[in-house]
Amino acid sequence: MLARSVFLILALSWFGSLRVAESRLPQEEVDALQQIITTMGATYWKFDSDSCQVEMVGLTPQAPRGSENSVGCECNSENNSVCHVGSIMLKGYSLPGVLPPELVKLPYLREIDFAYNYLSGKIPHEWASTQLNSISILANRLSGEIPKELGNITSLINLTLEANQFSGTVPPELGKLINLRILLLSSNQLTGTLPLSFAGLRSLTDFRINDNNFNGAIPDFIQNWKQLTRLEMHASGLEGPIPSNISVLDKLTELRISDINGTTQGFPMLSNMADLVRVVLRNCKISGEIPAYIWNMRNLQMLDVSFNRLVGEIPNNITGRSLKFMFLSGNLLSGNIPDSILKDGSSIDLSYNNFTWQGPEQPACRENMNLYINLFKSSSTENTLRGFLPCTNDVNCPRYGCSLHVNCGGDELTIKESKGEVVYEGDAEVEGGTAKYFRSSNGYWGFSSTGDFMDDNNYQNTRFIETVQSTNISALYSTSRLSPLSLTYFHYCLENGNYNVSLHFAEIQFTNDNTYSSLGKRIFDIYIQEKLVRKDFNIEDEADGVQKPVTEQFNISVTNNILEIRFYWVGKGTTRIPRRGVYGPLISAISVNPYFKSCSNGGKKKVAAYVTVGVVALCVTFLITGILWWKGCLKGGKKKNKDFEGLELQTVSFTLKQIKTATSNFDSTNKVGEGGFGPVY
Repeated sequence: MLARSVFLILALSWFGSLRVAESRLPQEEVDALQQIITTMGATYWKFDSDSCQVEMVGLTPQAPRGSENSVGCECNSENNSVCHVGSIMLKGYSLPGVLPPELVKLPYLREIDFAYNYLSGKIPHEWASTQLNSISILANRLSGEIPKELGNITSLINLTLEANQFSGTVPPELGKLINLRILLLSSNQLTGTLPLSFAGLRSLTDFRINDNNFNGAIPDFIQNWKQLTRLEMHASGLEGPIPSNISVLDKLTELRISDINGTTQGFPMLSNMADLVRVVLRNCKISGEIPAYIWNMRNLQMLDVSFNRLVGEIPNNITGRSLKFMFLSGNLLSGNIPDSILKDGSSIDLSYNNFTWQGPEQPACRENMNLYINLFKSSSTENTLRGFLPCTNDVNCPRYGCSLHVNCGGDELTIKESKGEVVYEGDAEVEGGTAKYFRSSNGYWGFSSTGDFMDDNNYQNTRFIETVQSTNISALYSTSRLSPLSLTYFHYCLENGNYNVSLHFAEIQFTNDNTYSSLGKRIFDIYIQEKLVRKDFNIEDEADGVQKPVTEQFNISVTNNILEIRFYWVGKGTTRIPRRGVYGPLISAISVNPYFKSCSNGGKKKVAAYVTVGVVALCVTFLITGILWWKGCLKGGKKKNKDFEGLELQTVSFTLKQIKTATSNFDSTNKVGEGGFGPVY
């Protein structure tokens, strides 16, 4: 009996010691985790300290779609008896709290990832005493200045502050982060110049400052960042020229600079950068020719030098085997279009240039090619219409229209408006858009789309149309056409005169709630007839919310029978909310109506108008023939006059109002010919 009691006591002691060994995380760190989660605004939290597993976290018991969480524990390598929290990831939960100062209670913490939440407030100064290696607070509502105390965390390797509301200047103390490899400051409201102390960040491999309000020139000290593999400066506020010493950055694979002000410059020297995969030098005031070595880079997949002042011709001997995306739009390039760029699977945009006009017999106009090529306004000809109609011999206008209604990204739609029903033609069936030229088969309109949504890992050209299922918005605004760079809608064979252009918008890619999906920002410019009419246009701001319709109206004049409406992304706004690759212009619908006359609204009404005009024309013809016959102008008329003497002529008469209605106010499109008395409708 005594032996059994001793065994029981020993067994209980063994199980107790086993439980202590399994509970390896110190209780103070378990408590600190609870405090951190509470500070960040989570209402649900269940954590197994034995296995170091998060069982439940967030605002609801069910985790949001796409969210990620983990608590990484580092244990003693000898006996695993003691563990400590080394990393925390709470990503995509839209937590509404603030950044937790309690991180200092986790002395072994090295990495935090709080991206895609709804956190507000400032970065706690307490963090300066930590030994963090990585801080990612991408896509939140954080504001204020970047605290200079972050410069004390000399162990930092990654500092990602992108897509927040940080303002003020960048503290020079960050230049003390000599181990820093990744510094992402894009999509904030930062001002001033880049600190000179940044010259000491020699370990940098990834530097991005897109969409900010910096000033001054791109600094020469970037030549010190010889480990750099990715450099992004889209609409950063910095001015050109691009430093010539950029050529020493021979490890670059991604070079993206766009929308910079400053003086005109030559093409930057990139010949030493043999590993380049993507080159974006868009709207950088670059003049001269594209260097020959660019076309022979073995690893180069994308070349975007659009909207510069480049001249010269594309060579015939292009040996760059990886080059799949070529965006050369908006330059002064000339000559013929060589076969060497017409490779299977390529996307080639040559719009807005001075190339030789491409007729249907040219190689670039071959049908059923396994590539996208955009030749819209790619040539400069005396016949303006030719530029809008490449690859066709028919460049005449058989008749002229006076209105346009397009449901962008959607199907044909009939909308009740104040003057009756209006048919909006759709373009939902048009696929792609990377380098797309589309011309409607039953109307004198089309569109040109340029650009690739970068970093979205989508190479299928399927993201150029957006649709939202909502009962709170009309069908006209539930679809839209998108573009990552430039989108032009055009109408040719349009009667000259003054028009009202109505552009219909609704932001349908962001949400109207308290989640990170509501934090996106879309900004683009609008041009009509090549004139800037709206700069830094923001749909959400204009509509005072998302999924709310807003219409921008413009009075324009058509003098060459062509209307051109262009939307251009200026490099501003977020690019990673609610996911990577969401940015660029968006348009829901376009309507164009004349001031100088009434005009058919298209669709079935147009057919009805033609039938009405045909009947009236037939009646008028019979009436004129009868009068001529009565007056004896036709053969045998005199004899018949005698036979009908004394009888009253029975005729049908029309009022001027009836005739104007039947002919759509004598619309030239309803004209069927010329008679002895003038036009016949």
